[in-house]
Amino acid sequence: MTSSQDACYISLLGLAEYFRTSAPPDIKKCIQCLQALFTFKPPLKVEARTHLQLGQILMAYTKNTDLAKNHLEQAWILSENINNFDDVKFDTASLLAQLYQQQDQSSLAKPVLRKAIELSQHNVYWHCKLLFQLAQTHATDKEYTLASELLLVGVESTDESNATYLKSLFLLSRAMIMMIERKTNDVLAILNQASPIIDHAIQNVHLKEYLKVFFYVLQVCHYLQLGQVKTVKTSLKLLQQSIQTIIAPNWPSDEQIFGQNNTEMFMWLPKEQLYVLVYLVTVSHSMMAGYMDKAQKYTEKALTQIEKLKSQENKPILAVFQIILLEHIIMCRLVMGNKSLAIKEIALAKDVCLSSSHKFLLKKHAPQLHCLLGLYAMSTSLFEHAEKQFYACIQETTERELKLFANLNLAIVYLRTKREQDLRNILEQIQQENSQCSNSQALMGSFYYVQGLNAFHKSSFHEAKRFLRETLKMANAEDLNRLTSCSLVLLSHVFLSIGNSKESMNMVTPAMQLASKIPDIHVQLWGSAILKDLHRMLKEPTQEIEAYNNHVNFSQNLIADQLKCTKFPEHALINWFQGDPPLPMLSQELLAPQQATATIVTPVASGSGGMSPLVVQQQQQQQQQQTGGTYVRLPGTLNQQVMFQ
Repeated sequence: MTSSQDACYISLLGLAEYFRTSAPPDIKKCIQCLQALFTFKPPLKVEARTHLQLGQILMAYTKNTDLAKNHLEQAWILSENINNFDDVKFDTASLLAQLYQQQDQSSLAKPVLRKAIELSQHNVYWHCKLLFQLAQTHATDKEYTLASELLLVGVESTDESNATYLKSLFLLSRAMIMMIERKTNDVLAILNQASPIIDHAIQNVHLKEYLKVFFYVLQVCHYLQLGQVKTVKTSLKLLQQSIQTIIAPNWPSDEQIFGQNNTEMFMWLPKEQLYVLVYLVTVSHSMMAGYMDKAQKYTEKALTQIEKLKSQENKPILAVFQIILLEHIIMCRLVMGNKSLAIKEIALAKDVCLSSSHKFLLKKHAPQLHCLLGLYAMSTSLFEHAEKQFYACIQETTERELKLFANLNLAIVYLRTKREQDLRNILEQIQQENSQCSNSQALMGSFYYVQGLNAFHKSSFHEAKRFLRETLKMANAEDLNRLTSCSLVLLSHVFLSIGNSKESMNMVTPAMQLASKIPDIHVQLWGSAILKDLHRMLKEPTQEIEAYNNHVNFSQNLIADQLKCTKFPEHALINWFQGDPPLPMLSQELLAPQQATATIVTPVASGSGGMSPLVVQQQQQQQQQQTGGTYVRLPGTLNQQVMFQ
């Protein structure tokens, strides 16, 4: 470069930055200044850097993604073979791949990232960042084996460079992939490998605490995935203690913690988002354990925190947390007999999905929405709609647990509508699928419960007792209180049907105590009807009248709520079976606007940024069924989703 060219170049850069940082920014003039640089025919490095800067500006401030892509592609072509040009070369590759993904062109993103990974082996920071990004890309496309292989490469390369913190992140991320693939033994092996590294090899106490939160989130989700509600309590308590440490006022900011050196500039999630995530897994545990009041309380706290964070910066991951929490609160409403709030919140969840960038959340959560609508339709005795909603869920989901969950509910629909052949077929299908794979304790117990319910309806009381005792054994082993209360009340009904009033009373009494604690209005309705009959048999008129009055109160509350919810416009959602749901019915004020270029797959890091590992979200939901004119819910897993942040 001549000195005059150099002066022009510096001047144009200065002007571009001046226009960019003006209040308000003048992006058009900023871009014009950068484009003017090309008239001087600058050297390759300058030309490549300018194309990168233009791509960055266009992506950040405009919607002209095609022009941004063109500049980034030029920057990549120019910089790919230039030595000692790492920041521009790899920043370009990362940003270009991100843009391809935003446009659903992951097939174009992958070769760019693979080439960049090949070229970056000498640079630990960029090599790891690009490995995380490519693993994320493969996992988003459900190519979990390839994602796992890349994360293993990360473990090995960080081992060679003695980057212990990064090695821990790669290990935990790989455990998450194994969790998606339901490789239970591999998950445990990797967690056991990571645990001593976190405890003894990480010297920075702040980084150690963040890793502990990541580790405990995975451990809690792993146990919940297996339905081990009792086993998980210790890990959940440790997780809650760790998050309290991180959000304490004297804890340093994320910028201070993750800005020390390149190999420590990788952050899983900011502490404010970790706080919400811990609430979320706590809600999942409460739902599985059958503590609706607790789940409802923590859900409301988490949603309040999300709104607070949205007012500061509306990150796409917040909408993900919001939709999962809404799915939980909807289940709470159904369990507690508040269908009118449930259908409004289903509509809100639908609107949140529709408002996400490129309807990303709708693609991920449509099966869960159909399942929730199926549960809602069951609770209002609209079995034809319930069947169609469960069928839509089964057709759209690839999640084995969600499909099993919907099939169990479909079996209840067939049972209630006396479609014996369809019921036999679906139970055989579930039996065959169960024999090929292991499921969570809750789902397995639920399957035995459905079989017991079917035997009860066929008056095969001995067989019903056998199935229900198996359910109780599984439920009691892991404190699955809702499954326990449902099984006890049905077992009480079995004993009542064979005239064994003593055993019937022994079953219904703890069932009612548990149902009151949950609280579960449907089990209470069912149990009060049994108690009324028992007290009449035992010639106890005072207790009979009390049980009758309780039954009437429960029944009237449910009927009044059903009449109320069927008059809402949101009730029409039960007619949505395919494609996109109807446009938002709720006030737009309820929904915060989504960023125009937002995507769930985004790098999270301090400084120039390091790609984060994966974020697990697991959702444990419960189910509804009807027998003898009253409803009970079948504990199970509505959805288990893993995604990258």
